Amino acid sequence: MHQSFWRGRPVFVTGATGFMGGWLTRRLLDEGADVIALVRDRSPKTMFASEGMADRATVIDGCLENYPLLRRTLAEYSVETVFHLAAQPLVGVAKSDPTSTLQVNIQGTWNVLEAARQANVKQVVVASSDKAYGCSQDLPYFETHPLQGIYPYDVSKSCADLISTMYARTYKMPVGILRCANLFGGGDLNFSRTIPGVIRATLHGERFRIRSDGKSIRDFLYAKDAAQSYLTVAEGLARNPDLAGEAFNFSLEAKLSVLDITARALRLMGRTDLEPVIENRATAEIPEQYMDCSKARRLLNWEPEYDLDRGIQETIEWYADYFGVPAPGPAASSAAGARA
Repeated sequence: MHQSFWRGRPVFVTGATGFMGGWLTRRLLDEGADVIALVRDRSPKTMFASEGMADRATVIDGCLENYPLLRRTLAEYSVETVFHLAAQPLVGVAKSDPTSTLQVNIQGTWNVLEAARQANVKQVVVASSDKAYGCSQDLPYFETHPLQGIYPYDVSKSCADLISTMYARTYKMPVGILRCANLFGGGDLNFSRTIPGVIRATLHGERFRIRSDGKSIRDFLYAKDAAQSYLTVAEGLARNPDLAGEAFNFSLEAKLSVLDITARALRLMGRTDLEPVIENRATAEIPEQYMDCSKARRLLNWEPEYDLDRGIQETIEWYADYFGVPAPGPAASSAAGARA
């Protein structure tokens, strides 16, 4: 469905300069969509800037808190599809500055949805998160699990998720909700996250510092598969109005500790000699999270294209190019060990 569906389609993307927003915007532009991007900060380091997406999209300077701007933009550009990805995405920042995180992630969501309601937008796809489920002993997460965030970031995503469902059920809006696992891929410049953090440290010949005890269990999804997931949900809403208000899990359905994923990246880079440093100082984080994605497979015919190793390998190559160093690989392992 995609190419004919997206070609020339007016699409509004919030968070286009963010990590996932960059991947989604690139994909939409490649599909021929007419992208209108909401941009709060113009950083030259983002994929959106470095790949020249601003020259291919219509850029609206502003923020989620500016409801009149959102409403005017959707009306003036006759937007048909909205992808709402903008948020304060960092767990640590949310803990240190909860009020701004709650304002952006919750108020920002209702502003986008209300503007979309007033403009009669045809599809609205909202980025939630596996963090919206909060802490549960009953795993894996299914979409029927209660949303019970406790920590600041998790609460913000639980609330935004519920507000999205409210608009779908109360106002019969065509809203779809994505609950993705931990996303990874090139372009993520938040090096406090595990995969970009271990890759950067290793490329510089340093040991990666794990803030936690390394035993937290997480699930993952490569950014290219996540971008496809957003398109899949929007197309599904267009085909089947009964999907309005539905949430979908997207992940590799893995069950990996931080130590596991660190070891996987080190192996792919041929630097198993660089054992991580365990700092064990992280707090306010959920100890175990992984998902079931059978609903997306059943209702959307979705499957990830990339397995974990292939996704990490492409991510390593992206960061090697970004830092201007040769991309290491498993063949370098013995030589690296000899040098250590």
